[in-house]
Amino acid sequence: MKLKKDDTVIVLSGKDKGKEGKILRAMPKTEKLIVEGVNVATKHQKPRRQGELGGKIQIETPIYACKVQLVCPKCNKPTRVAHKILDDGTKTRVCKHCAEVI
Repeated sequence: MKLKKDDTVIVLSGKDKGKEGKILRAMPKTEKLIVEGVNVATKHQKPRRQGELGGKIQIETPIYACKVQLVCPKCNKPTRVAHKILDDGTKTRVCKHCAEVI
């Protein structure tokens, strides 16, 4: 999976199409992501301890990684991710539009 935690992404399809958000958690085994403010569900929570309030809370649920696209921090465009091997032998992610290291 080419996306990592704290990357900014834009949603390509679904009910939240066009929304931007930061990746809060990446799950590479299931190819899913939890994105801030995207795919929000209402959860009814009851109080567990004395003095704690229950009620409806908003929680982000996982979305498939194929439904989002990385936004380049340099050129601020949605882009595909390329890989480039630098002179010191490290493999890095590169923007397809501006060729800058992400």
